[in-house]
Amino acid sequence: YVKRRIKEAREKQIPIIYVCDSHRENDQEFGKWPKHAIYGNRGAEIIEELKPGEDDFIVRKRRYSAFLGTDLDLLLKELRIEKLHLVGVLTNICVFLTAVEAAMRDYEVVVYADSVAALSEQDHKFSLSQLKDVFKVKVEDRSNV
Repeated sequence: YVKRRIKEAREKQIPIIYVCDSHRENDQEFGKWPKHAIYGNRGAEIIEELKPGEDDFIVRKRRYSAFLGTDLDLLLKELRIEKLHLVGVLTNICVFLTAVEAAMRDYEVVVYADSVAALSEQDHKFSLSQLKDVFKVKVEDRSNV
């Protein structure tokens, strides 16, 4: 589904911004989670199937929200983007916090339920319901696309 969403965005000439976990070797996050996505290693790379195009943007993050400690908000403003379409992992952590922070910054936010995932179905469903009911984020799935 993610590949399809990227293809649709390219066809409509919507800017595509990849947000990648990209940690330092001794990142404080590793006190909470196992080591992952260390900058310069395979785990921090975008998989071949979803490789960015030459006009796409890459934002590297070290925390759950794509806004915290990055230039994402500046990039969005420079591109005059008002609506964000979110896909990726994890629904209940990175996607959730990025969507909430985007909504708090007055962006219109759409999360595609079939293009995000959590470690459990319960976490996935709960996070999507919170985004929709509490933060008024638009959650789309196959039944309403």
